[in-house]
Amino acid sequence: IGKWIMTKADLVDVIADGADLSRIKAEEILNLTLDTIKSTVVKGNTMQLVGFGSFSPGSRAARMGRNPKTGEAIKIAASKTVKFSAGKSFKDALNKR
Repeated sequence: IGKWIMTKADLVDVIADGADLSRIKAEEILNLTLDTIKSTVVKGNTMQLVGFGSFSPGSRAARMGRNPKTGEAIKIAASKTVKFSAGKSFKDALNKR
C-alpha cells in the first residue's frame, strides 16, 4: 500500500471533474460541506453521513505527560477533540467485503 496525500485542491479537482462543475463552484460546495460538518460538531452535535461515517465531539481528560527531550513531567490540559467513526459500507470497502 503506497502513501499518498490528497490535498484540498486535489479534492476540488475530483469534484469539479466528476460533477462537471467549475473549480470555483466545486470549491464553494466543498467549503460549504466542511463548514456544515464543523459547525454541527462545534455545537456539540453529531454529523452522520449514512454509508460514510459520523463526526462527533469528544473530550480528552487532563493528564500528566513527559517532555521527550528532558524527561520532565508536564501537565497536559484537558481539551476537546473530534471523533470520526467510519460507517459500515466504508469499513466493508476497506476490507473488500
